[in-house]
Amino acid sequence: QRGFNRFYGFMQGETDQFYPELTYDNHPIDPPYGPEEGYHVTEDLVNKSIQFIRDQKSIRPDQPFFLYLATGATHAPHQAPKEYIEKYRGKFDDGWDIVREEKYKKQLEMGIIPPNTQLAPRNPGVEPWEDLSDNMKRFGLRLQEAFAGFLDHTDHQIGRLISFLEDLDELDNTLLILLSDNGASMEGGHTGVMDEFKYFNLVPEDVDAIQNRLDDIGGPRSHTNIPWGWAQVGNTPLKWYKSHIFGGGVRDPLIIHWPEHIKDKGSFRNQFHYITDIAPTILDILKIEPISIYRGYNQIPISGTSMAYTFNNPNEKSQKIIQHFEMFGHRGIWVDGWKAVTVHRQGQPYNDEEWELYNLREDFSEYHNLAMKYPEKLRKLIDLWWVEAGKHGVLPLDDRRGELFGVNFDPGSPHSKREYVYYPPIAHLPSEVSPAVGNRSWIMTADIERSDKDEGVIVAMGTQNCGFCWYIKDNISVFDYNIFTDHHIVRSETVVPTNQCSIGVNFLREGRKGTISLIIDEKECGSIQVPYVMRMISSTGFDVGRNSLSPISDDYKAPFEFTGNIKRIKIKLLRYRKPSDIRGDAKDKFRAEMAKQ
Repeated sequence: QRGFNRFYGFMQGETDQFYPELTYDNHPIDPPYGPEEGYHVTEDLVNKSIQFIRDQKSIRPDQPFFLYLATGATHAPHQAPKEYIEKYRGKFDDGWDIVREEKYKKQLEMGIIPPNTQLAPRNPGVEPWEDLSDNMKRFGLRLQEAFAGFLDHTDHQIGRLISFLEDLDELDNTLLILLSDNGASMEGGHTGVMDEFKYFNLVPEDVDAIQNRLDDIGGPRSHTNIPWGWAQVGNTPLKWYKSHIFGGGVRDPLIIHWPEHIKDKGSFRNQFHYITDIAPTILDILKIEPISIYRGYNQIPISGTSMAYTFNNPNEKSQKIIQHFEMFGHRGIWVDGWKAVTVHRQGQPYNDEEWELYNLREDFSEYHNLAMKYPEKLRKLIDLWWVEAGKHGVLPLDDRRGELFGVNFDPGSPHSKREYVYYPPIAHLPSEVSPAVGNRSWIMTADIERSDKDEGVIVAMGTQNCGFCWYIKDNISVFDYNIFTDHHIVRSETVVPTNQCSIGVNFLREGRKGTISLIIDEKECGSIQVPYVMRMISSTGFDVGRNSLSPISDDYKAPFEFTGNIKRIKIKLLRYRKPSDIRGDAKDKFRAEMAKQ
């Protein structure tokens, strides 16, 4: 909420579109209704956007408004109402090679890319469409159809917001800025995934085994992402993907709409600009000088160049002078139409890496590497990169990847604890503050009071696609360990006592496998082995006394609130993970965080 009067949305880098973890102003809330009644978070976000603007214009019509609308589209999971996905049945049946070529030709025809642009070569790992098995084709097509439906649905919701502004007679004088945040992602892997957390858990997708679940794609029972081949189509005509510094990672469409001040409607601008230029553009339009000192603290200078000069001067030369790039040791720099870029290999000396050189004014898709032809030009750009890196806090370079995530928690962080104690009823806990039980052994106990009629969820973590839940039903204690919809369920061999009692779950990791044991009054009363221990369980957090969002088990209907009294939940992590485990977990955390960017 910092910098805003109101907030409504999700805080995570991604969320389930049908069962989102919502925050309203500064507190968590449940979605107002479920997907059975037609809920989708993009529609909800636009509804709240309209409400906030309506409230502001009713109370202070003399004041302008600033709205920042951040949807989940088209980040994974690709989920949309069924009718939007079905619109695209068969639209991509020609396969990603032909669709990419057609998209490239359409871009040329519409003038979206320069007329001399060449289509970048196929990315490594992307097979020709005709070489795929029939099952891989079917799966990939369904994933791409869900992606397209998701985008179409988002477009419709943005249209609703624009129609509202038009009805309010505010559209012509409202500056609209619409953009994506990066290129298409590669987290779907070679095949695509039914549940993206398979990727984060290093579990390969079994395309043959999920053919009976194709109709789930795009709905609440999926958490999908597209394969490399369709991601490459999304980045046409460029190469590589999100997290790369080549065009496929950093080039994005930007739409600016301001009818009262931009006269040349529906036209293109080709000046080079960067994400850091948006804030200077808004400040320039509003004639606001950013302050250098706030409450006695020096402020970091705003880095960027206003784009306002392009609004009514389509052919003016770019006023942008220089732009540096860096990500995990990958480096790049743009200067006056020239771009130098290098791919870093973790652990390799930076000075030994080969840089590439492109003239973007003549080579939009970075097709022709000119490093050998213009070595002096390249050397100058490399030297400039080091200067810019020093100016903007990039140095020292740090090529750690997984090691940067999930290892050293800040003091006081809930994730740094060995024990967690909860006194319900409590609000839903987002993943950032949920107990860190992934990939480790733990003991969970619940002190409860109940009659023989009381039942419901004790704890729940995750979604119906992956997670775990512990509940009482028909006087039996039940634990469901849901590994990507493969449910491993243990039920107590004795009934749960009435009145006051203590029940528990012990989870013992044994290599990559695990053993789950149920405890009633300190006695084991049932156990099973699970074939795989999830390292990263879900981006959806933790509930006590209910399953507030996506139902993790098929055995009940959420929220299935516990009707008795839970006095206390205690979770104890049995031991610290080995260094090798920590490194593995950190790498998984890194992959998840990168997918959220």
